[in-house]
Amino acid sequence: MAEFKTNVMRVLEQKKIKYTAHEYAHGDEAVDGVRVAEICGQNPAQVFKTLVAQGASKKVYVFVIPVAMKLELKQASKAVGEKNMAMVHVNEINALTGYVRGGCSPIGMKKRYITVYHSSIIEHETVMVSAGKIGYQVELSPNDLIMLTEGKTADIASEG
Repeated sequence: MAEFKTNVMRVLEQKKIKYTAHEYAHGDEAVDGVRVAEICGQNPAQVFKTLVAQGASKKVYVFVIPVAMKLELKQASKAVGEKNMAMVHVNEINALTGYVRGGCSPIGMKKRYITVYHSSIIEHETVMVSAGKIGYQVELSPNDLIMLTEGKTADIASEG
């Protein structure tokens, strides 16, 4: 049987970015990010979740933070120069990104959005993000991830 690949994995291979794929058991629902870290034997500080928000200007933004942290909308707004910010409703995520809740990755979205990573990302040798499908993660260098998504870093989250 052929090895399973998500679009995220294909993008990484096309760009010749080294990664390690991780698969985890799950039911029909998304698994909490801290639980994903446990299942994959990773430090939750190195496993990042992808959140989608919309500014007062109606522009869409992507924020990538450690799974145990909480996005601070005021800080996120400031990082992208918006007056304020609101999370995108879960029903809209697929139409905007091409991904479903729990499988949203900063890599390979339908459109390129301004992407901001929590500043702690650069403290790690490798980090994990969703591979674009529930049950799959990719582990890669944070520098490669930031470069690929043309992202930037900022203090946008606080402890859970």
